Amino acid sequence: MTKDRSGQSPVPSGGAGTPAARPDIAAFLARARTLAPPTQPGCRGRLIFALDATMSRQPTWDTACRLQSEMFREAAAVGGLDVQLIYYRGFEECRASQWVSDGDRLAALMAGIGCRGGHTQIGKVLAHARRETDKAKVQALVFVGDAMEEMIDQLAAKAGELGLKGVPAFMFQEGADGTTERAFREIARLTRGAYFRFDVGAAHQLSELLRAAAVYAAGGTRALADHSARAGITSLKLLEQLK
Repeated sequence: MTKDRSGQSPVPSGGAGTPAARPDIAAFLARARTLAPPTQPGCRGRLIFALDATMSRQPTWDTACRLQSEMFREAAAVGGLDVQLIYYRGFEECRASQWVSDGDRLAALMAGIGCRGGHTQIGKVLAHARRETDKAKVQALVFVGDAMEEMIDQLAAKAGELGLKGVPAFMFQEGADGTTERAFREIARLTRGAYFRFDVGAAHQLSELLRAAAVYAAGGTRALADHSARAGITSLKLLEQLK
């Protein structure tokens, strides 16, 4: 995978929630909370944030930038989290940033990415996450995308390898494509991660979920529980379902 040292980097997408989405949100957060504590005392958490930056994401890209900035700032408040941004777009373009710990710097990196036409490269993301955790333990992979155009069996094999390394994948799907949902759910299952589908209108709910994933990567289940005590009303209502 190409390393992007120039300061450019990724972004995800937003949506608004409907009452029907609440059970899925509760299930996502419940799954996150049952995962084993990710870091040893004194160690920094490492989270890979991967994004589909193909042209179909363009309509929600600005929302994505804002939500991701909020996510990283939330993680920074917990402390002890390094984040690597990955995106793919265009013709076989797949780039990863350096590991960064500053929320404002991460927001600036995301601002430099624009969408381009191209096919999905989820397999490259999964393989990269496995290589990174071989170097130093990665606590979680967060992926945001709206499509899957690869062979599901090949993705499942890579997801299984990542699962054996103990790296849960938090798969966020924008839209309602059935093929994409099946693939994302399988990746989440094989890595002992979680899946959530959101719509363009669910920006606030997606924001809360992304923050929860970042907090988990930084400090484990205890930090996630503490997060619920200081979050906004919406987050509190969602996190109460974990108890």
